[in-house]
Amino acid sequence: MNRINNKVQENKKLLSIYFTAGFPNLNDTVSIIQELEKNGVDMIEIGLPFSDPLADGPTIQESSTIALQNGMATKLLFEQLKDIRKSVDIPLLIMGYFNPILQFGIHEFCQKCAEVGIDGLIIPDLPMTVFEQDYKAVFEHYNLKNIFLITPQTSTERIRKIDSLSDSFIYMVSSSSTTGNQEAFGAIQKGYFEKIAKMKLKNPQIVGFGISNATTFSEAITHQKGAIIGSKFVSYLKENRVENILEFIKQII
Repeated sequence: MNRINNKVQENKKLLSIYFTAGFPNLNDTVSIIQELEKNGVDMIEIGLPFSDPLADGPTIQESSTIALQNGMATKLLFEQLKDIRKSVDIPLLIMGYFNPILQFGIHEFCQKCAEVGIDGLIIPDLPMTVFEQDYKAVFEHYNLKNIFLITPQTSTERIRKIDSLSDSFIYMVSSSSTTGNQEAFGAIQKGYFEKIAKMKLKNPQIVGFGISNATTFSEAITHQKGAIIGSKFVSYLKENRVENILEFIKQII
């Protein structure tokens, strides 16, 4: 079974962390992953930097720019990850935009993911219909889970369709904005969390965007399976050494 499926079946709330590959330094990727697992993180999203990250706020945009300037590229990321499964057991996902993946080659990209031990992909700008018609079989062949995103504006019909196409978890965007930090969620967002929970979807949901502290993490996991922290962790990495990741985790859980 895919590692993501095993993880979401555990009787606990999940903490997932996003970071940008090649940031703050080009060769930090493996050490960041290892430190995150060592300090209790359940799942990791490795950001594939792109020059035009439309869904990302300024913090992650800046990290992508720096990573690209450092020399990060798709081929290099796979080289860095080639031995990652010798030291890391938790699920690893790559989050990126469709253009670099398409340039690399869909089949080749999925094959490399399988070779290094990637469990799933999050591609915000890959249309659902295109995935279903053209790439679903490829993902399944390499045992890769495609993670769809929903937002407060996603229709009930589309949510049900995404649920039917999914086989791991659904990435639940907390608000209709780019990634970033919030101190607490408002009544509208909390109502959205409750609404989705009441739909009784077959796939658990993990909340992303706006999770930045113990308060927002707690609010996000009240009705959902887990939460994803991205921008706040990327900011932390910019100011602190990789060896100090434990201090960040302590602030959240």
